[in-house]
Amino acid sequence: MKSLNANQRKRWLGLLLVIIVCMLGLSSPIQHFAAFPNEVRLFSGQLKQLDYGMPVHAQVTVDPQMLQVNGSTDRSLSINLNKPLSIQSSHSGKTTMKLKLFGKIPFKTVKVNVVPDLRVIPGGQTIGVKVKSAGIMVVGHHQVVDGKGTKVSPGEQANLQLGDLIVRINGKYVNEVHKVAQLAEEAGGSKQPLHLTVKRGTRLFETKLAPVFDSEDQAWRLGLYIRDSAAGVGTLTFYAPDQGVYGALGHVITDMDTQTPIEVGEGQILQSNVTSINKSQNGEPGEKRAHFIKESKVLGNIERNTPFGIFGKMKELPSHSYNQQSVPVAFAEEVKEGPAQLLTVVNGQKVERFNVEIVHVTRQQSPATKGMVIKITDKRLLEQTGGIVQGMSGSPIIQDGKLIGAVTHVFVNDPTSGYGCFIEWMLQDAGVLLKPASLNLKAA
Repeated sequence: MKSLNANQRKRWLGLLLVIIVCMLGLSSPIQHFAAFPNEVRLFSGQLKQLDYGMPVHAQVTVDPQMLQVNGSTDRSLSINLNKPLSIQSSHSGKTTMKLKLFGKIPFKTVKVNVVPDLRVIPGGQTIGVKVKSAGIMVVGHHQVVDGKGTKVSPGEQANLQLGDLIVRINGKYVNEVHKVAQLAEEAGGSKQPLHLTVKRGTRLFETKLAPVFDSEDQAWRLGLYIRDSAAGVGTLTFYAPDQGVYGALGHVITDMDTQTPIEVGEGQILQSNVTSINKSQNGEPGEKRAHFIKESKVLGNIERNTPFGIFGKMKELPSHSYNQQSVPVAFAEEVKEGPAQLLTVVNGQKVERFNVEIVHVTRQQSPATKGMVIKITDKRLLEQTGGIVQGMSGSPIIQDGKLIGAVTHVFVNDPTSGYGCFIEWMLQDAGVLLKPASLNLKAA
């Protein structure tokens, strides 16, 4: 009986401990402490506020040559953790901020990484995009009727798949479709197969393809549908004048048939003029109708096509910008739910500012495309476009005077809403912002 009572007491004690732990976990101070990062990033000269929300006093120790706490240049300072803590960096580098409760009990050591100040000019201009692939893209198979009346596909027999990139034929680099037809004629006439070097994903392999004489077309055929370029419209996100580079689109350019990312051989961005808007409706995203203008004047080249857009060199900011003044940028962890603004073009070349709401923010430690959910709240934009439309991807998002991200996708069933990516990931792909060594970049 005594043993039973002892077991009951243990159960009740265990239950009481669980309740206490749960209450502590739900309490505001504990939540603030648990949510506070072990590392803080800020730009040189930036003022940042940290909120512990804990009703205790502490002693904070920093390197005053790098950081000032609450405006003080002292190395050690007594602070009230129930009030916001402001830190300001004086120059770039790495340091730590140590906090001790009551000046004695070690409480928290925060790593502080200060990077050089960075400002960019927000875009919003609609741009024309011309991309030449780094080879010949395989976008389909077709059957060739040979001399015996049999339907065959030489491309399938050579183990070529949709999305493959033919980078060399007979040892020579090729990225123009018209040259392939000529090589097919020469190989067919000499009864020799073509030796292909093919890229599939990140893997290269060799194969042989023997052209077949099509009895209907009276020509040598490969049994492939191929493409060497793509074109479309999108939106410029930013221009970094100090580095002479730009970022646009906010998402990867894929082939329209195979949906595989296009590996860029060369490309250009051009000025574009919006002629009309096909409004979005539930279940049917709309689009910007635009045409290229001044094709002789190339705004910039295209060097990279990544999950976060296209990037390259640009000598000067395109005309018709909303504001030619540069603005600071925000790290991913600085983005918050609440009101923001969108820069985009809905008519001609005029960049306009529209109100949006950041309704959800995903806390990302490494690059990923769906960083935030945005909702169009501006009645004027909703009347003109119905929400987010194709061609709006890349439109810069501004919050509290900082460039925080870009529009990437629209929700098909609710075109007033869509996804955005953090500007930090775009700046990394542009080579403007260095990738922290601690980040696991494989997630991108």
